[in-house]
Amino acid sequence: MDIRQLRCLVEIVDSGTFTDAAIELGISQAAVSRNLLALERELGVRLLHRTSRSLTPTSAGVRVLARARHILAEIDELVSEATSGHTRLRVGHAWSAFGSHTREFQRRWAAEHPGIELQLIRSNTTTGGLAEGQCDLAVVRSHLDLRRFAHVLLTREPRYCALPADDPLTRKRAVTLDQLRDRTLVIDRRTGSTTIDLWPEDARPAIEYTQDVDDWLAAIASGRCVGMTAQATTTQYRREGVTYRPVRDVPPIDVHLIWPREDPHPATEAAVDLLTTLYSSNASN
Repeated sequence: MDIRQLRCLVEIVDSGTFTDAAIELGISQAAVSRNLLALERELGVRLLHRTSRSLTPTSAGVRVLARARHILAEIDELVSEATSGHTRLRVGHAWSAFGSHTREFQRRWAAEHPGIELQLIRSNTTTGGLAEGQCDLAVVRSHLDLRRFAHVLLTREPRYCALPADDPLTRKRAVTLDQLRDRTLVIDRRTGSTTIDLWPEDARPAIEYTQDVDDWLAAIASGRCVGMTAQATTTQYRREGVTYRPVRDVPPIDVHLIWPREDPHPATEAAVDLLTTLYSSNASN
């Protein structure tokens, strides 16, 4: 079985006759017939009812036709991706993309690069989906060995504490690590930016682990936990029952954009330029 046989089957049905199928495919009518017969022999079933006036799929033909359309669509997408796949830029992130800059990045990208579709892909992995091949570049806030990737530091984000809305600490404008030592801290063990090492060994809170930002928020909203996160989370994940307050006595979080060292997406430089412009503009303001 080969692709030409599947294309002939689909075109025969769509065109309605072998003659029209041959015209559409740019081959002879005899070649169309040979491809169909070869496909039927390969599958061991008859695919089309043929009379002098009509041409309709058999019951087996209906099933094969549906699969053939799907296979051909996948092949066409593969070819498009390989030859002109640079018309789409996939940006991965584990939690909160670019925070308050996300919407402006999307809008300006669409205006400045109309021929390159931008896709933001959430991937709960340490590399934001980059190592897994889910994206072309990614924004990361977790503790990661950056030597594996090309990267740029976009900014250093302040840390915020996520509290249950009725927690007494929400009455304060900011909190300290010591005020959290007697609480249960929920941490995303895979992609979170918080570690227990922020606290002295003799003053560490109890730990509960989660592996997803939605579960993290649910644990906090329930009242049994508190969390610590980057500032971007406060804009991207506003949740009823959760209140954010800045933490005064902790270092900020490094926010890196990473991409493959070898054969990066052609639009990588444009994305880096736009994002560094957005972040530097915010810093100057």
